[in-house]
Amino acid sequence: MRQELLTFFGAAGLAFAFSGHAPALAKDLGVMGATFPLVEQDLFAVISAKLHRMQESGQMDKINRDLAAHAAEKARRPNPVGGLGRTQDERSWFYDPSIVVDKDIADQKGNVFAHAGQRVNPLGLVNLRQKLIFIDGDNAKDFQWALDQGSEVQTKIILVKGAPIDLMKASDRRIYFDQNGYLTHKFGIENVPAVVKQEGDKLLVREVKGAS
Repeated sequence: MRQELLTFFGAAGLAFAFSGHAPALAKDLGVMGATFPLVEQDLFAVISAKLHRMQESGQMDKINRDLAAHAAEKARRPNPVGGLGRTQDERSWFYDPSIVVDKDIADQKGNVFAHAGQRVNPLGLVNLRQKLIFIDGDNAKDFQWALDQGSEVQTKIILVKGAPIDLMKASDRRIYFDQNGYLTHKFGIENVPAVVKQEGDKLLVREVKGAS
């Protein structure tokens, strides 16, 4: 159960939610004093008129252009993973990817190979053939160092900061991004560069000095 780290970006859109209110009338429930109707303008009509004016003035087009530009910039340069430093002292440890399944898991033929409550190690089913290399993509020396660690068949370069699309174009190979720090947090990585590779039924995690 190896998880591919792929970053997907969708185009930005503009959505509005409307709610309408019917006019309400106050009732005389026996309380002394005059009662008055509560005049309420239709909220839907107000919003529709506002949107129409925005469309006529070109303001809506500007909003859509700004949203599209913002989405494109986020795709080009995602938010960096917070809380990571640069490796000063190298260290290493093993990560056990075993999980306890909450329901029976079967193959395509219906053969159950893991029962609910059973502890399963994914590396017993699928090997991690490539090393995972985590780097700061804004560090040119570390990026070149990562490229030198092996071909795309041998390694996956995963950024924690930087512009993956730009680096893909420059290197002509796939570059990944650790969105929201999912993998670095899972492996307990605190500094980069870092390398993860399979050692038997565990993953060996190393924080290394990279190009420095």
